[in-house]
Amino acid sequence: MGNIFGHSFRIATFGESHGPALGVVIEGCPPRVPFDLDFLKKELARRRPGQSDLTTQRKEEDQPEILSGLSPDGLTLGSPIAIIVRNKDQRPSAYTEMKSAYRPSHADFTYDSKYGIRAVEGGGRSSARETAARVAAGALAKTVLDHACGAKITAWVESVADIQMPALAKTPTQKQVDASPTRCPHPATAEKIAECIRSARSHGDSVGGVICCVISGLPAGLGSPVFDRFEADLAKAMLSLPATKGFEIGSGFAGTQLMGSQHNDLFVKKGGRIRTATNRSGGTQGGITNGEDVVFRIAFKPTATILQKQKTVRPDGKETSLAAKGRHDPCVLPRAVPIVE
Repeated sequence: MGNIFGHSFRIATFGESHGPALGVVIEGCPPRVPFDLDFLKKELARRRPGQSDLTTQRKEEDQPEILSGLSPDGLTLGSPIAIIVRNKDQRPSAYTEMKSAYRPSHADFTYDSKYGIRAVEGGGRSSARETAARVAAGALAKTVLDHACGAKITAWVESVADIQMPALAKTPTQKQVDASPTRCPHPATAEKIAECIRSARSHGDSVGGVICCVISGLPAGLGSPVFDRFEADLAKAMLSLPATKGFEIGSGFAGTQLMGSQHNDLFVKKGGRIRTATNRSGGTQGGITNGEDVVFRIAFKPTATILQKQKTVRPDGKETSLAAKGRHDPCVLPRAVPIVE
């Protein structure tokens, strides 16, 4: 259990970090949606490891193979769509010492506690390598949304450690976001973030930060009251990503410092339809979209696996120390942007 997400458009991901392949089976995709293989490859390339000196140096091609659900001319058939991405650059020898000790703040202990067994190499299912399957499914989901209502999704790195970019007047384009390997669209801040990540790597350490995401073009009326609120499902999707520690939508936690008279989004008529003068609600009210941009943020902790020696214990409780030897991101945020989208 725990490997399936969604209702109308449902995905099931499979595969381990150092296994033969990762993949996803997608159910509920409408028929006759044109699915561009080049777009799928582009999305996976944005998440792919080894992009720059700011990311893990694991070299993976991440070339997708579509096994079912598509016609010869690239249209969805309405049947389950299976996509796999083969692993090419596994190094299980880097994890030998981790068989007998738990990595601090990693999933080793909790997986052992639940299952009595774990995939030591790369963390298995707990690894962010699993998200290649989600990006593959997300490429199709983006296509479906664009086909249905013209909705667009754009995410970017807003802060790393204590480095915060200034507020933007409008949502950046994906081209602006991808112009820097940090995926921060503010050039001066991007330079500071890059130096911060390089410094953490040189000390065998890691840093975390915040990603902002905007969904534009959604109609009013998506979502349901109570347990299936739009933002509740969105939060579940975001907090299921590795290394996430926080989620906020609209004004989020900062909104708690305002009075109701300051926070309320007043309704106005604009362009022939009902709009809100502000968007502190973040595009949802009562768990249902109101037609404004959906704006949310996700907090990512510093990467748990670092090269510094740390105290820990073995499964029998005896104390020991451990330093990671694998190839890991000193900061997950640059590669997490397409995953969030």
